[in-house]
Amino acid sequence: MTKNKGKHKTRRDALTILAVSFLMASIAMVLAIGLIGYRNKKYLNEKPESVSAKPASDTKNTAFGTSAESGIADSTKPDKILVFVIDDAGHNEWQLKPFLSFPGPLSIAVLPGLPFSVKAAEMVKSAGKELLLHQPMEALGTLDPGPGAIWLNMDDDAIRKTIRGNLKEINGAVGINNHMGSKASADTRIMTTVLDEVEKQGLYFLDSYTTSDSVAHSVASLMRQSIWERSVFLDNSPDKASIQHYIIEGSKIAEKRGYAIMIGHVWSSELAQTLSELYPSLIEHGFSLSTISKIMMDSYDDDSFGD
Repeated sequence: MTKNKGKHKTRRDALTILAVSFLMASIAMVLAIGLIGYRNKKYLNEKPESVSAKPASDTKNTAFGTSAESGIADSTKPDKILVFVIDDAGHNEWQLKPFLSFPGPLSIAVLPGLPFSVKAAEMVKSAGKELLLHQPMEALGTLDPGPGAIWLNMDDDAIRKTIRGNLKEINGAVGINNHMGSKASADTRIMTTVLDEVEKQGLYFLDSYTTSDSVAHSVASLMRQSIWERSVFLDNSPDKASIQHYIIEGSKIAEKRGYAIMIGHVWSSELAQTLSELYPSLIEHGFSLSTISKIMMDSYDDDSFGD
């Protein structure tokens, strides 16, 4: 009988110890979960660490001041390439000149058939910038794309002659992008002829992507041809704050894709100065500026570039 009582007591003691251990483990788990939740909440709500104030001369370059301020990941990826293309040159010299003094690589697209088209092309080449033919193409509605345009009622020979004539005027162009063209770039026959002629001329084609109905990419794929596509328009709203916003959007695309192509216009009064002011910060954040032809030369066998 005494032995049975001893056995029962030993069993009760063991069960008591087991229950206490389980209770203590449960309490420890609850406390740990609570502490992790508190830390996560604190981290999510924590503001970026403030940086020292910059000298007054640098305060204008705030859009890319720090990674936390700009929202741009300060990655060490080797491919964070920004391509800036400036459209609509050829109307005059004074709108073009500020872009020619930009310290980094820049591509400038010149319209044909305008009073300063030839002069603008010469100025672009003399400044060491990349020259494109800004090929006018038929738009939706009643918008007039201007002289030297490609229209839907043209036959293939007329399209080719138009492109060749414009290239003679904009001598030295290494690529072509479309001016307007929301109607023409959505037409398979037109784009097949255009891209075939571009390839025969040894040039590249940049789709300004003025319409989501553009068939340029699909036609190029069928033709086993690589083309390029605009990522961002810089001056849909031409004020400085909006331009900075669009550049940040483009930089985020470059972070993910390796490059971004951003298009602005010579008539945008704030654009040249904004680009010049942001240029040092872009370089500081690990971005490199280039042109499409330079990317093609550097990445001839790299399928990650082009469309």
